[in-house]
Amino acid sequence: MNYWLVKSEPFKYSWEQFVKDKVTFWDGVRNYQARNNLKAMKKGDQVLFYHSNEGLEVVGLATVAKESYQDPTTPDPNWVVVDLKPLKPFKKPVTLAAMKAEKSLANLSLIRQGRLSVCNVTPEEFKVIMEMGEMK
Repeated sequence: MNYWLVKSEPFKYSWEQFVKDKVTFWDGVRNYQARNNLKAMKKGDQVLFYHSNEGLEVVGLATVAKESYQDPTTPDPNWVVVDLKPLKPFKKPVTLAAMKAEKSLANLSLIRQGRLSVCNVTPEEFKVIMEMGEMK
């Protein structure tokens, strides 16, 4: 299993809306590195849902429900989406400030490449973030 982090501005698409929708395709990615991360996602992979711009925190856990396919919002074959399904909200949201303060997360893609909207997360980083969010 692999681990990922996706970013969404809550005023555009919030965790709450995601839960209401029950499943969504993750579209609008127009960065090649982020697109490659979408292509690498496998069904069942775990995904951290991060509110960007407002909140700046991991607020929920999702899973990949369907692997990459052509982005239906554009005819350009370079862009793909994956289907994501919410699993559960974090008991305690994990802020960007808290992640930056945690030495074991110094290499987290979210911190090193702050503008990247779809990031890979190592198993060790995932475990630390889950513990910080009181998720296990």
